[in-house]
Amino acid sequence: MSESAPEIRASDTDRDRVAKLLQEHFAQGRLDNDEFSTRLESAYRARTIGELDPLTRDLPERDLTENRHAAEGRAVRKGRRGGGAASERSTQAGDLLKDPALLIPWGLWAGVNAVCFSVWAILYLTGTTEGYPWFLWVLVPWGMIMLLITLALLFTQTGSGRADGD
Repeated sequence: MSESAPEIRASDTDRDRVAKLLQEHFAQGRLDNDEFSTRLESAYRARTIGELDPLTRDLPERDLTENRHAAEGRAVRKGRRGGGAASERSTQAGDLLKDPALLIPWGLWAGVNAVCFSVWAILYLTGTTEGYPWFLWVLVPWGMIMLLITLALLFTQTGSGRADGD
């Protein structure tokens, strides 16, 4: 059975696939509300593949911005001279260090330790405590764990640090 034959009966899977595509294009702003509703109703009423094809014919199969970003990435990689794999690894490392999955825990670590140090400093300056730096019990172990996690992620994301071919 060929999907290109318009007289072939459409299955529920075919209708759902077209409905999903229409939803994606609606979410990306390619279809307004009325046009989306009309096409969606037509998709679920369609009996043949030939009735489904016109509903998405004027819409791109992939997001056009993804194609543009992929082309820009290839152009940037081609434009690098002498950087090679090491330059690409440093770009990956820079992207990883900007990742909220790492920035948020590091921000929490910094915030909690700033509060702990401030409490310790106030107590020390007012003479309430003898000056034992208890805040280090929070700062150092947590910081070491965060550092190990960050280094492990950098190591796994960028490879072993060796250039290709070594």
